[in-house]
Amino acid sequence: MAKRYYWLKLKADWFSDKRIKKLRSIAGGDTHTIIYLKMMLLSLKDEGKLYFEGVEDNFASEIALALDEDAENVKLTLTFLQRHGLIEIGDDDEYQLTEVPTIIGSETASTIRSRECRERKKQLALGQEALQCNTNETGCNNLKQICRVEREKEIERDKEIEKEGEKDTPAPAAYGRFCNVFLSDAEINGLKSELPGKWEYYIDRLSVHIASSGKQYNNHAATIYKWAQEDAGKALPKKGMPDYSYSEEDSL
Repeated sequence: MAKRYYWLKLKADWFSDKRIKKLRSIAGGDTHTIIYLKMMLLSLKDEGKLYFEGVEDNFASEIALALDEDAENVKLTLTFLQRHGLIEIGDDDEYQLTEVPTIIGSETASTIRSRECRERKKQLALGQEALQCNTNETGCNNLKQICRVEREKEIERDKEIEKEGEKDTPAPAAYGRFCNVFLSDAEINGLKSELPGKWEYYIDRLSVHIASSGKQYNNHAATIYKWAQEDAGKALPKKGMPDYSYSEEDSL
């Protein structure tokens, strides 16, 4: 299962909310505000839910233990949150932080890795564009056009990756010298298994070929398997031709 990261998407005016202003205005308000934020972070993976597991005598003491905060401060914070509708107590010792479900952000590790790789490619392309513009105006215009086309393709790929992320399907990761060979976890595992000792060579070979020729392939894994089969076929002796190879022990 792909590793997933979570974060809070607080609004720019979050601290201007009257309830947050009220929380900060009471004695020790900044401490209570930090406790509230830490509780929201603790609840992210469960969509804003916290549970009393009976490790301590009460929920406030148990949350204080988890947050490394003073139990009395946590108790006062919980009282304030409940009074202002920021936390609700459900069945089975379940506590729901009401704001959290609407401000959760998440993304898989492979999606993050692919986006960072494409960003590096963009920076490299921009650097090449600037260098070419200094020496050849016509070449610069051509390069700009190529870069625009590549950016449009990358935008389309970003949209596809976002759709895959919505379906909770890990996006293909980028590999190769130029980060332009895209393989899923299943495909990369298959290459390692079927082409031991050679899979990295074929990935780099395809990466260089795409970067130098500008060609696009529907399936990068299938292209690598095709090249490997062709290379294996070239190594076999031609049909009908005698094999004159010999070892040193067989020589006269």
